[in-house]
Amino acid sequence: MELSRRLYAVASLVTEGASVADVGTDHGYIPIYLIQQNIASKAIALDINGGPLERARMHIIGYNLKGQIETRLSDGLLAVQPGEVDTMIAAGMGGGLIIRILEDGKEVVESLKEFILQPQSEVWRVRRYLLDHHMNIIDEDMVEEDGKYYPMMKAVHGESPRYAECEYIFGKRLLEKKNPVLEKFLHRELNIREGIFKELSHHVGSEGAKVRMEELRREIMIISRALGYYCIRANA
Repeated sequence: MELSRRLYAVASLVTEGASVADVGTDHGYIPIYLIQQNIASKAIALDINGGPLERARMHIIGYNLKGQIETRLSDGLLAVQPGEVDTMIAAGMGGGLIIRILEDGKEVVESLKEFILQPQSEVWRVRRYLLDHHMNIIDEDMVEEDGKYYPMMKAVHGESPRYAECEYIFGKRLLEKKNPVLEKFLHRELNIREGIFKELSHHVGSEGAKVRMEELRREIMIISRALGYYCIRANA
């Protein structure tokens, strides 16, 4: 099984020997890879839709892993019993949906040791939810694939350090590690906003333009603070 760059990065956050529930498994690629590479001791592939789950089942059979990976039709973690697995993966879905899955599966969530999450949107909301619910993000990664940027995180139960606003938005661990993909993303976002700001400066008579310019000033300030982490490295 050869994974995309995004899925490989997600799989790389899984602790060796883990028993895994892959929520929204789609084609079942991550569980197959984890079992093939002897990273996971057990895997359950979960999906709310029968079509993707059947595709996952056929892929599992094709790789001769039928006895090692179980498939279950499930809305989030609802088809998982507390204590069945110690690790949850949720990759390739919106941040709001990930939060709902965590909320709806609270009993299972309390029994889990690790959470590997790769939200496609509202990443800052997921980080804030985890910290507000006494979970500590212990590792993060970010990859670029086909012109898109994918941040992901690994969390465990426990209190976390305090976060600055830019750390919620862009990832405390990513900034501390001075992740080069995040640095590229930050420069791109800064250039986009500075370009919009310059364009709007020609329309300062418009109330809407003034409001948007204030928003952009704040966004530019937050991105600049995040880029400051990389300046520390350069000056060290």
